[in-house]
Amino acid sequence: MMRRYGLIFACAFALAQPAWADTAELARQVQALQQLAGALDARLGKLEGAIQQNPQLLGLLNEVEMLKAEVARMRGQAEVQMHQLDTLGKRQNDLYADLDQRIADLAKAAQPAPVAAVAQPAASAPTTTPPAAAGGLSQPDPLVESRSYEAALSQFREANYAGAIAGFNGFLKAYPDSALAANAQYWIGYSYYALKDYKSSLAHQQKLVAAYPASPKVPDALLNIAANQIALDNLVGARKTLEDLVAKHPGTNAATLAARRLSALK
Repeated sequence: MMRRYGLIFACAFALAQPAWADTAELARQVQALQQLAGALDARLGKLEGAIQQNPQLLGLLNEVEMLKAEVARMRGQAEVQMHQLDTLGKRQNDLYADLDQRIADLAKAAQPAPVAAVAQPAASAPTTTPPAAAGGLSQPDPLVESRSYEAALSQFREANYAGAIAGFNGFLKAYPDSALAANAQYWIGYSYYALKDYKSSLAHQQKLVAAYPASPKVPDALLNIAANQIALDNLVGARKTLEDLVAKHPGTNAATLAARRLSALK
């Protein structure tokens, strides 16, 4: 019996090692992406400040827009890798839970069962519900979910915005309760913005704010809403959106950018 326990623990240790290594590598990549995105945000702020001081530098707007797209792509990569980190952590927990259950089952099997206890399960069998029948089959595979999201985001990174919209719509249909649902809604809106379909972009970002008010993506969505309003010549609405963003989400990168754009609109 001790030999069987030893074998189980050895298998658990061997299986856990690659997961820890993957987790460490993903964490390193996420940190690098976040640092790069921060550097790009700082450069973007300097360019916007220069434009405000000298209207003749409007030619730099093209570079600003390119930097915005690059920041968006980098943040998208970070989102995917953070989700993969969460998935790895959940799989490790599942592995340990499964091993604990196997050890408990082995311990029970090693003990002789009383005669009365053997007859009891038969009497209560009709009222017992197997754990697997309680809805486990309805739970989506987190790895498949992550790959579906990443596939749609890769379309965005490749500037295939129509493909990104289709991919994220498919993701939301398949995983409406996903932790990444608000993110998918944001990228749909941003893809429409990249296609210069400002009305559709505005509608989708407003849907995000209404459907996911607690999401960390709300500040970014509000910033994109203001950009759409400016593109649609609704300067009053854009100013109101930016003011709400600064007031309700202080300390966020989106609020910092919103404050700069408010200065430009005055």
